[in-house]
Amino acid sequence: MALSDRPAERHRQVAGLFTDRVRATRSWDVPSPVAGWTARDIVRHLTEWFPGFLASGAGIELRRGPSVDEDPVAAWQVHCDAVQAVLDDPETAHRKLTNPHTGSLPLATAIDQFYTADVFMHTWDLSRATGQDDRLDPDFCAQLLGPMEQMEEVLRSSGQYGTRVEVPAGSDVQTRLVGFIGRDPFWPGH
Repeated sequence: MALSDRPAERHRQVAGLFTDRVRATRSWDVPSPVAGWTARDIVRHLTEWFPGFLASGAGIELRRGPSVDEDPVAAWQVHCDAVQAVLDDPETAHRKLTNPHTGSLPLATAIDQFYTADVFMHTWDLSRATGQDDRLDPDFCAQLLGPMEQMEEVLRSSGQYGTRVEVPAGSDVQTRLVGFIGRDPFWPGH
């Protein structure tokens, strides 16, 4: 399925796939491809960094669910639904998110660019950690990878990405994206 280029719909699709992986996870304490993280930590990351980013940049407080330690599935679902509600709100079209590092962007664009893309990439992490289908939409992989490669130095210096993992010449775009963000695309998984 091709991903939409509309932020609300793309989030619905990307977060929907991540939700499927969350619901199918049987062990939350298995290691993940992110060094030092378990499957639970992937959900923790997504549900913890974004609310503060949204609150400080747009003055929006997301509804909070249980902690990821209590119930990672419910924590994710409440968070995911809250983000979708922001994107589905007609007023979002008129709102901005302002951040000292990114400047001022339309709110939906900022959510799509920073958060939905993060959910998309972490879908691979959770899928690989829990032995699920880890295939990602190749067109969106390419759409993310091109601009990221052009600003690699800035991204690496932000501390948000690990050291690039070199992949064989001729690798598909998903393998190249996974390597770019600092994951071993051949990590054996669960």
